[in-house]
Amino acid sequence: MAGIPHEHYEPRTRFEKWLHERLPIVALIHATMTIPTPKNLNWWWIWGIVLAFCLVLQIATGVVLAMHYTPHVDLAFASVEHIMRDVNSGWALRYVHANGGSLFFLAVYIHIFRGLYYGSYKSPREVTWIIGILIYLAMMATAFMGYVLPWGQMSFWAATVITGLFGAIPGIGPDIQTWLLGGPSVDNATLNRFFSLHYLLPFIIAALVVVHIWAFHTTGNSNPTGVEVRRKDLATAKKDTVSFWPYYVIKDLFALVLILVVFAAVVGFMPNYLGHPDNYIEANPMVTPAHIVPEWYFLPFYAILRAITFDFIFEAKFLGVLAMFGSLIVLALAPWLDTSRVRSGRYRPVFKWWFRLLVLDFIVLMWCGGQPPEGVVPVISLLGTIYWFAYFLIILPLLGVLERPLPEPATIEEDFDAHYPPSGSADASRSSVQPAE
Repeated sequence: MAGIPHEHYEPRTRFEKWLHERLPIVALIHATMTIPTPKNLNWWWIWGIVLAFCLVLQIATGVVLAMHYTPHVDLAFASVEHIMRDVNSGWALRYVHANGGSLFFLAVYIHIFRGLYYGSYKSPREVTWIIGILIYLAMMATAFMGYVLPWGQMSFWAATVITGLFGAIPGIGPDIQTWLLGGPSVDNATLNRFFSLHYLLPFIIAALVVVHIWAFHTTGNSNPTGVEVRRKDLATAKKDTVSFWPYYVIKDLFALVLILVVFAAVVGFMPNYLGHPDNYIEANPMVTPAHIVPEWYFLPFYAILRAITFDFIFEAKFLGVLAMFGSLIVLALAPWLDTSRVRSGRYRPVFKWWFRLLVLDFIVLMWCGGQPPEGVVPVISLLGTIYWFAYFLIILPLLGVLERPLPEPATIEEDFDAHYPPSGSADASRSSVQPAE
């Protein structure tokens, strides 16, 4: 698909012409900042800049923290306390880095569910979606390895439990587990490997983000209507779009400031709220915590892992591993599982209810993952797991056949004018304008 027509960069000064002939970096920046963007984007589209900010924040704080951290089982816990107590503003660096990870995952979950609701994964954006899922998987690996580095009780035992999952794979599982750990158990080799990979993976994520941005700059942004930008010529495209700079840059920066105010309050007044108190106890292989839990952003998939408590052909532990990884695979396959011709959930009345139930299911699974696996929790986890797979494998394909969608606007311009009538029109005199969903 051809890109959206847009104004090309023309160097004006002698220096710009000289640089453009040798390294067209200014042209690249110009093309990025002036990309035609659908003019009906709502506030759900602000999370991209939050994610970009979080990535830069995590890399910057992580590099500085690595200067003071010692990846050795006898010294790691003490080095973290050294950062907190002796390094200038070390406590702030560590709390910003730790809570920055939580903000990163909060933003990525909102970003993913926004894409699921508005059909941002549909043709021609399947590759963009897949790259986004790869970024998410790399984030999960990075966060897990980072959780091990403080070498507290929860760090040690979370590493023991999660790496033990690979040992459940029939045949090759024990060999994979040994390769991950660097030995028969979580020890110094494990800590060194995780530290190295935790330092490396953010730069791989940054490279994937560049490809992700390149991909959606090629196909154009999705938008709340799911209607494509008209690409006949520049004049026609301008009816559906505005330049990314300054309109959306200012909007995104305003939203980012508001989010950072809340983030600063969390870092300043409740930095350990999302952490676990057991991680302030140095790792002890001889003492197992009463309840081992990962970070909050892993809890839904941890609940899916624990939901399988029965043997069927394979052992329950291996079935749980398959369910956990399978829940991510069906998410990646959404572009091919959704058979509806309509992209946006705004025009799919039946889909809305199933999607809302999916969001509720994700929250319930998150709660289950943080609870001891006893009482009704395993039953709720199993029901939540069944619905997660049913949504992607059964409901999405069937809705495309059975659902009767509402009429869509013919163009983005039509949708925009319906919500924000041009001045001088009869609708423009109304005192209130309903925002786009």
